[in-house]
Amino acid sequence: MEPGLGPALDALLAGVFGLLFGSFLNVVIYRLPKIMERQWAQECAGLTGNPAEPTEKFNLLVPRSRCSSCGHVIRWYENIPVLSYVFLRGKCSVCGTSYGLRYPIVEAVTGALFFFCVWRWGWSLAALAWCGFSAALLALALIDWDTTLLPDDITLPLLWGGLLA
Repeated sequence: MEPGLGPALDALLAGVFGLLFGSFLNVVIYRLPKIMERQWAQECAGLTGNPAEPTEKFNLLVPRSRCSSCGHVIRWYENIPVLSYVFLRGKCSVCGTSYGLRYPIVEAVTGALFFFCVWRWGWSLAALAWCGFSAALLALALIDWDTTLLPDDITLPLLWGGLLA
């Protein structure tokens, strides 16, 4: 007998995890190109001998997500995948600025991909590999769409993961 709660419930649980991971993917898609640009600016400043301008800490975890219009820090209950977008009608709870539809779409697509992977391969290393592969491809596709960049921080682990799998 296979471990787990049954194929449908296992896949549903993976889909919920995919929704949560999709929320993090939105952060990666938005911030990774900006992190790369900051790094390039610092490298250029170092090569030209100009001191780099000090900047606030900016990575995938810091600072917390905020409204791009008013700067309102997004609270945990305003960041529940898909549901927060529906309840807030896709707008900031403070200033009412509309968020893009891309955020819940990325969350939903990631949830669907994870659901499918676990439905197809069950709880296994193959399903884990396919979940990682599908999430990486989704992030790469959207970063490429926005910036025409394919960050090494995603492509190289994807290459090595594919070789190991």
